[in-house]
Amino acid sequence: MRVLLAALLAVSTLTPALPAAAQPPEANAPAPTAFERRAAQLVDLLAGRIAYADYFDASFQTAVPKAKFDAITASLIAQYGQPLSLDKATSTNGRSGTILLRFEKGIGTISLEAGADPDAKVFGLLFTHFAMANDDFAKVSTEFAALPGAAGFLVAELDGTAITPLVALHPDTQFAIGSTFKLYVLNELAAQVASGKRKWSDVVPLSHASFSSAGTANWPKGMPVTLQTLANWMISVSDNGATDTLIHLLGRENIEARMTATGHSAPSRNIPFLTTVEAFALKGNNFAAERAAFIAGDDGAQRKLIDTSRDRLVLANVDGVSFSGGPRFIDSLEWFASPNDIARLMRDLRTRGSEPMMAAMAINNGVGPGAGAAWRWLGYKGGSELGVISMSLLGERKSDGKVFVVTASWNNPEAEVATDTMVGLVTRLLALAAK
Repeated sequence: MRVLLAALLAVSTLTPALPAAAQPPEANAPAPTAFERRAAQLVDLLAGRIAYADYFDASFQTAVPKAKFDAITASLIAQYGQPLSLDKATSTNGRSGTILLRFEKGIGTISLEAGADPDAKVFGLLFTHFAMANDDFAKVSTEFAALPGAAGFLVAELDGTAITPLVALHPDTQFAIGSTFKLYVLNELAAQVASGKRKWSDVVPLSHASFSSAGTANWPKGMPVTLQTLANWMISVSDNGATDTLIHLLGRENIEARMTATGHSAPSRNIPFLTTVEAFALKGNNFAAERAAFIAGDDGAQRKLIDTSRDRLVLANVDGVSFSGGPRFIDSLEWFASPNDIARLMRDLRTRGSEPMMAAMAINNGVGPGAGAAWRWLGYKGGSELGVISMSLLGERKSDGKVFVVTASWNNPEAEVATDTMVGLVTRLLALAAK
């Protein structure tokens, strides 16, 4: 390099200078694109040195109000430290692309979209992945243990019927798991298909409407759909109408028996196996007397109560009180499983080897493309309500084909739990398992 530099200097001294008028014009540097400009400002935005309204387009402000954005930012900084610098910004069109942002404790991968004008504001910002520096299972376990309420997790390798734990915290504790229970419904559906009783292509009526049905909201009752469609909606977007239709079609007793057969350590916690509408209704004020009787009763008494109240435990009578305020009866009116129970369920699902079932699990991997990059296949189901969050993944590692379960649950009967904190912790467990 020194020789080359010396040669270049020598040539420059021997070349006569051109007259001023003959000097080639200096090329003007192109103005930064909207993507480049906003990427360069991202550290200052997260550090609070650029105003939220000056950075984000009105459409983003409507979708993600400032209070919510501030809460997300505060959680990120609590987990990963202060934002330090822009490591890399890549865009093919000057409007959208990927950013690598350095924090005190790791690197964040961020997708950013802005308008076409160089001064345009940002209308899309998504934190897709975080890689902690010098992370290990012990650090994640310590952070899980410090969560308010109760939390537990398991990372285990699956090899045939063997389940080999890598790391765990309270793996035998029964936690409320929210919509993760839908994996038990999926397992029974796949089993009935395998037995020849049903086919994935069977067309059935959408028979039971429910609250929070992202896929089937406002669909007419009785609309014909395939079993595969119901399974896809139930798992990928946690559609409750699809779920309740499947529970009634498959039979709650059959699902209970399948759940018990997978090795659930406390199956009575989920007997009778509630539909989403039944759980929502019993949590509300319209069924206070029935709720008290249900909680106090044994499996037989609870089943009788559900059967005799069948015509009233419907969506029209759900008062919605359980969707606001604070956690309600999460230790008695929920679906329950321990991390080890979920691992045994995942083993059963994998052993079943149904391609449509596995495809349904992989539609939404729960952690985004960045965190999923190290996995050849990644299936997911999560669940949440006030005071409850659960995340469970089954993955085939890209490097060697080994299969792992990563499952975690966090319950707090006193206050809401932080979704972004849980996602960050589970994503770190998944990244460590990928190594």
